[in-house]
Amino acid sequence: MESTDDGFLAAYDAVLAARWPASTEAAEIRTLYGTTHVNSVGPADAPPVVLLHGGGTTSTVWSGTARALGTAHRVHAVDTAGEAGRSVAGERAIRTLRDQMAWLDAVLDGLGASGVSPAVSLCGHSYGAWSALHYAAHAPARVRALVLVDPTNCFTGFSRRYLLRALPMLLRPTVRRRRAFLEWETRGAALDETWLRLYDHAAAFPAARPLTGPRPGPEALRALRLPVLLLLAERSRAHDIGRVAASAAALLPRVETAVLPGATHHTLPLAAPAEMDARIGEFLAAHGRGD
Repeated sequence: MESTDDGFLAAYDAVLAARWPASTEAAEIRTLYGTTHVNSVGPADAPPVVLLHGGGTTSTVWSGTARALGTAHRVHAVDTAGEAGRSVAGERAIRTLRDQMAWLDAVLDGLGASGVSPAVSLCGHSYGAWSALHYAAHAPARVRALVLVDPTNCFTGFSRRYLLRALPMLLRPTVRRRRAFLEWETRGAALDETWLRLYDHAAAFPAARPLTGPRPGPEALRALRLPVLLLLAERSRAHDIGRVAASAAALLPRVETAVLPGATHHTLPLAAPAEMDARIGEFLAAHGRGD
């Protein structure tokens, strides 16, 4: 993010205070692309899990998952470089997929300097899942297990209706437009008001845009031998989850798929059903410890 204002920082800290464990630790990792902020919970010597959020939501959206996994794992929720959050952009911007992979390399290196083993479990939602899947193909030796939560642009494209609805918000991301789009996609679901205030403040940073790019190639996906958990939102308006599941099953050698009842793309992961974190915990217990 190019800059932060006091209102944004206060809203960010309010979410941490209201929803995150009191034991949450913050770290700043220096990279060529600026300083990356990470919120971490859990025993320092536990198996590491890195959480990557979707576009425009910040790492604070993972509060429930961090609490659920933090008893048996060291959970690191990352503010994506170049987006609204506590990460601060550097002189070099993330403009390409290669940049994104180099940034994640540096983040994992920085976490390793803090005691994290070289191999981690990666969990991403939406655009964060796109980054995680690309990274698993980029550096498979550094990823023990992969969790993709309603991943976008990984196995199929966005639905046309979703893109048309999102267009006004993307062209001029005002608070009103962002809220209207969120209410449409979540079908009016009740979301945490403390987090929504932070979401509103993020609209003041129009330069913050998730990197867009190609879907991972079929050959790269077929070559992935690590275990993958694919969690799909039953009522997602971002894409056709049946097509996503079928494509993933055809491409990934070791994929488990589950549908999260009642969930929409943007209720995840903040207002996820209990099944989501339970499934992630079970999956990581089986595959994310490096045994």
